[in-house]
Amino acid sequence: MGVLKRFEQRLEGLVNGTFAKVFKSEVQPVEIAGALQRECDNNATIWNRDRTVVPNDFIVELSTGDYQRLAPFAGRLGDELAGMVRDYAAQQRYTFMGDIKVHLEKAESLDTGLYRIRSRTLAASAGPGYDSRPGGVQTPGYAPPPDPAGYPPRPASSPPPAAPSYGQQPARGRVRRWIEINGARHQIARPTLVIGRSTEADVRIDDPGVSRRHCEIQATDPPAVRDLGSTNGIVVDGQHTKRATLRDGSRIVVGSTTVIYRQAEG
Repeated sequence: MGVLKRFEQRLEGLVNGTFAKVFKSEVQPVEIAGALQRECDNNATIWNRDRTVVPNDFIVELSTGDYQRLAPFAGRLGDELAGMVRDYAAQQRYTFMGDIKVHLEKAESLDTGLYRIRSRTLAASAGPGYDSRPGGVQTPGYAPPPDPAGYPPRPASSPPPAAPSYGQQPARGRVRRWIEINGARHQIARPTLVIGRSTEADVRIDDPGVSRRHCEIQATDPPAVRDLGSTNGIVVDGQHTKRATLRDGSRIVVGSTTVIYRQAEG
């Protein structure tokens, strides 16, 4: 069972079903949960081959109307969302610098149905504060924050990352590429890797929502994924698309299956 499904089931049993009323609001808790997952994915920092650090301190900005609906349950909902982030991180093998916290805030600039996530990797000894980095993925209802003047520096207690961030240009070398599907790793050793339901596909996925030749991973510079005329299309990092550039950690949804693209030098 997926992390989001377990999260929904826990909410259904809270406060004798009180959360059923919350689900009628424009922004639903499960939407926030999905956005928090994407915030982790989009702000993951690889420190070394065994450790990828993600944000642990989150603010969910809501419109006045949505905030008023959710505020009476803010404490319990924040705890449940934090637990969901913890479960998702364990599934993705992410780690944190400190305790996981999720807070709700009212943002009068947002219209009903829109929300915004702000996050920070906050060490246990660091002071309060948030960085307003947009996750880079827009979903229905998601409103990206305005560009900040600059991001706060990494806490002094944090060691420097062993690998460059995505915004930097690393020294060129041999790049290993692979995909992960349900925990299984498939190396990309050729210029293209076809994913589909057919036995002729390079990577076969037994999923009725996947076409015989659904999409292909292109080991180009930069790497990319291309839809091959599939029935249900592809979703890359939350966006329906025909073709998209990939980065380490990009999530490609085909049918009901999630394919994670990975790459590393060496």
